[in-house]
Amino acid sequence: MPTQVVQDQSLMNASSAFTQFWENVGAIAGPYWYPTKSENRAFSDVIRAWLTLIFLILLIIALVGITAFNSFVNRRLIDVIIQEKDYSQFVNTLLVYAVGLVIVTLLSGFTKDVRKKIALDWYKWLNNQVLDKYFHNRAYYKINFKSNVDNPDQRIAQEVEPITSNALSFSATFLEKVLEMGTFLVIVWSISQQIAIPLLIYTIIGNIIAIYITQELNKINQEELESKADYTYCLTHVRNHAESIAFFQGEKQELNIIQRRFNKLIQDTKRKIDWERGKEIFARGYRSIIQIFPFLILGPLYMRGEIDYGQVEQSALASYMFASALGDLIGEFGTSGRFSSYVERLTEFSDALEKVIQQPENVSTIKTVEENHLAFENVTLQTPNYEQVIVEDLSLSVQRGEGLLIIGPSGRGKSSLLRAIAGLWNAGTGRLIRPPLEEVLFLPQRPYIILGTLREQLLYPNTNRRMTDAQLEDVLQQVNLQNLLSRVDGFDTEVPWENILSLGEQQRLAFARLLVTHPGFTILDEATSALDLQNEGNLYQQLQETQTTFISVGHRESLFNYHQWVLELSQDSSWQLATVEDYRSQKAKQIVTDPPENVQTTIDDLPTDESRSQSGILTEVATGEGLSHKEMQLLTDSPVNTIRSKASLGKLITGKDGFVYRYDKDPKVLKWVRV
Repeated sequence: MPTQVVQDQSLMNASSAFTQFWENVGAIAGPYWYPTKSENRAFSDVIRAWLTLIFLILLIIALVGITAFNSFVNRRLIDVIIQEKDYSQFVNTLLVYAVGLVIVTLLSGFTKDVRKKIALDWYKWLNNQVLDKYFHNRAYYKINFKSNVDNPDQRIAQEVEPITSNALSFSATFLEKVLEMGTFLVIVWSISQQIAIPLLIYTIIGNIIAIYITQELNKINQEELESKADYTYCLTHVRNHAESIAFFQGEKQELNIIQRRFNKLIQDTKRKIDWERGKEIFARGYRSIIQIFPFLILGPLYMRGEIDYGQVEQSALASYMFASALGDLIGEFGTSGRFSSYVERLTEFSDALEKVIQQPENVSTIKTVEENHLAFENVTLQTPNYEQVIVEDLSLSVQRGEGLLIIGPSGRGKSSLLRAIAGLWNAGTGRLIRPPLEEVLFLPQRPYIILGTLREQLLYPNTNRRMTDAQLEDVLQQVNLQNLLSRVDGFDTEVPWENILSLGEQQRLAFARLLVTHPGFTILDEATSALDLQNEGNLYQQLQETQTTFISVGHRESLFNYHQWVLELSQDSSWQLATVEDYRSQKAKQIVTDPPENVQTTIDDLPTDESRSQSGILTEVATGEGLSHKEMQLLTDSPVNTIRSKASLGKLITGKDGFVYRYDKDPKVLKWVRV
């Protein structure tokens, strides 16, 4: 009884898998061959595809018909040679046979050509459909953290085309070989039922075995596809992160990772080779046995004079063609295993794309309103999975032409706020008011470098903008990239820019896009982290001159000089908003009242009037309790290492307040005190 239950369950699983496979095929093929929505395909395109398919079917029928006709001509030719021995009949029959062979050759070539063109047109359409879905509503971005689908780029580049080519190849071959088998079975039947009946039974048994082999190959093909995708991605990962790997000298570790994935690919390929060897032996042996039948049955009849030699030869040829057709059909069943793997993976990928762009039900989202300014109204932002609160009940407004600096500890959601502005993250509550995204330019820490010319790099994202070479040269001059043109052959040169430009040059190139675009709003996510203070100051001054409204994320204290407002995010999802002046004053007092090691944000580049104010506060402290090394750094604008060095050597330091300080090495003091 348990065995019966297991068998029933296995049959149910096989039936379910078979049903699911055809549902997947329908989902992929249906919109191309039988679209139910007018926006999917133009009616003229559908008609053209069907007419081409009908033409292919007619070519296949003609090919099989002429091949069958040639078998009778071949029989007649042998009879003329052996029995009639009529030279004129021989010439005429041979001419007909030759014409038939030429027609078969032409039909075979045209059949494959039409089949491939249909597959190419289908591939073009299907690839465009997948790409549209991939880029719709930023699914290409969301699928990276909302789905466990692996290697989406590999699936698009390497697994869409085989679906159409394999589908047409299998369908055309299946039709052709089934027609051939039926035609030649009828021919054999007309000569001897003693051959035809065993041949039919043998065919049924062979197909059952072929289906079993195909099912096993399906599983192996699926595993091999995944292994190939993983291996390819691993190599791509090394290319994209070559410099980091070189800095870490991580060649050995990377090679181990690649070898591990490659070994998995080799194991899967070996299993496939073993099964394909069995399939090949089966197909060849199966075909060879069929070829014996005519001679085994008809040989004695010919020797007794009951049939002529032409019938023996035609029966042998028909059996051979039948066996060849069956062998090709079995081979196509093996190919269909890979086809089903491709279909399954593409369906999984397509379903994942649709899922990630759907808004979850019964969850709260931040409402976005498009207006000509930027504001948060009681916004609580959460991670996309709603598991963590990033910032709670945030309310602020940035006026036109102002600059807001977002600071805080690493990992506290500074960049997440920018994602919310861009519409990438919307989990939470409240209302976000922002301008249309077409008016906003985002400058990330690692700029996006496109695959294109220098002109396209500068004009991105609006590469259709018209600007003269002189105008572009002026922009490069403004961002201190004037020497870039000497390294390439001109603005229309296309080179691997990520490899020839340093990170600092890439950041300046991103600022050049800003000067070209003149956006109304600019978002900068540590966009000057790889620049020296002089280049940073130059770029921010030009940014201010454009009158754009900008929001910056950064850790550099020099950024305070270019913004009017500071938004500080804290570990507990709280926040505070203050003017730069108020924030500096607040932090300066914190330096005095709190131990330096507890201060999370310091300011090392204050304006002159603020420096005088802080100097006065610190002087009062120095008169009584003394100053620490960090407080002396604030008072002198000297590096803290220099302060420590002078303390150990017993040297004096003159502060910005005009007083001279010495370091008291008394273990009870260990402070800088005024002389």
